[in-house]
Amino acid sequence: MTYEPGTESEGRSGGRLNRRAFLEKSLALGVGGSAALSLLSACGTSASAASGVTYWNLFGGGDGARMIQMQDLFTKNHPDIPLKAVTLSWGQPYYTKVAMSAAGGRAPDVGICHLSRLSTFAAMKFLDPFDLDLLSQVGITQDNFLPEVWQRATYNGKLYALPLDTHPYVMYYNTDVCKKADLLDDNGNLKPLQGPDQLISAFQAAQKVTGFTGIAFLDAWRLFDSLYGQLGGKILSPDAKEIVLDDAKAEQALDFMANLTQKAKVMPANIDSVAVFGSGKSGFLWNGEWEVTTFITQKTPFNMIPFPNVFGNTKVWGDSHSFILPHQAYPDKGRQRATYEFMASMLKEGQIWAEGGHIPAYLPVATSEAYKQLKPQSNYANAAADVVADPAAWFSGAGSDFETQADGAFQTVLLGQLTPQQGVQQFKKAIQKLIDTPSPI
Repeated sequence: MTYEPGTESEGRSGGRLNRRAFLEKSLALGVGGSAALSLLSACGTSASAASGVTYWNLFGGGDGARMIQMQDLFTKNHPDIPLKAVTLSWGQPYYTKVAMSAAGGRAPDVGICHLSRLSTFAAMKFLDPFDLDLLSQVGITQDNFLPEVWQRATYNGKLYALPLDTHPYVMYYNTDVCKKADLLDDNGNLKPLQGPDQLISAFQAAQKVTGFTGIAFLDAWRLFDSLYGQLGGKILSPDAKEIVLDDAKAEQALDFMANLTQKAKVMPANIDSVAVFGSGKSGFLWNGEWEVTTFITQKTPFNMIPFPNVFGNTKVWGDSHSFILPHQAYPDKGRQRATYEFMASMLKEGQIWAEGGHIPAYLPVATSEAYKQLKPQSNYANAAADVVADPAAWFSGAGSDFETQADGAFQTVLLGQLTPQQGVQQFKKAIQKLIDTPSPI
């Protein structure tokens, strides 16, 4: 992957954004001018000056510990490739620094990006596309991934991300509570539950056992997106310039959610869902699969399955952590080859990553006997093909204003402060404001 003279994008000089273009993109990302220049200076001293491979990520807690374990294995197996790994704060601080490093021509060799953020970063030319031939040379090819996952990693026909995992919304259940509620089969697994009535009945039975609640949940946006996705609803037009929300379907999803909190009263609208489930006060939990090690550590008696079929299918909210190549002003082929070796190693050590709950994107790991024996993590592996991703827009994606606005609008419905119809209108108004904001792309 090389850059020939004359191929630099507008506003670049030698592959680096000029000062004016850099500040314009900084302001578009919500970073003030002086702060942006300070950040650019910091990026210039932290990435390209280092030898070997420089890798930025946003993993803390259990994910961070597992990532360090994988990095250590790479270093042990590749003593000739120095690795400098830097962990930055999750969310907007991380994405702002990655963007500014790429814009300023001082990017790390490789970073992590949620696929829900990919289209924005690729469109703003903060990323370099992957060299498929070089990927093949390190043993990574397209058929190593689910078609749905590979497609989400592409932009304008080019691969701009290398997926590490899929992390969907799932359903946890307390096995002790469910056994007492007669919800388990002869093998100790949850009996099949499908449709609103069966689910509410199960949650009511669990609530009688716990004396507190039937189900707890994290994040009104993820819950809504799963349900609305099962109804086949879309939110934005392909160019993200128009709201195409189906009001009737959105209200149907919110009506079911409000039923759980306001009518059946089996799901509190505002509690620490992890603490409640972990303490046995809730029979079920809707949350990301990343809490699996929390409950294993706490010795909570639990199991996990995919998000249930509520409206006729198993579509569910999900995202993916992926490797990206922040734009290099002066690419070096030696470092590039080492970077690809590093990413290939991380994918092939996916069993370690799977222990934290994430579904490996690399199929040789995801289809291995070792992963199938990893319980309860492998129980929901099929969800990787059923993901409903955030709509592709410059203002959308993990930790974005879009998710914040959606969560706020739908949470008010769960609290009984707005009707489903009013919640839909509040959501549409907030999203229209984002659409009307000038795009930095």
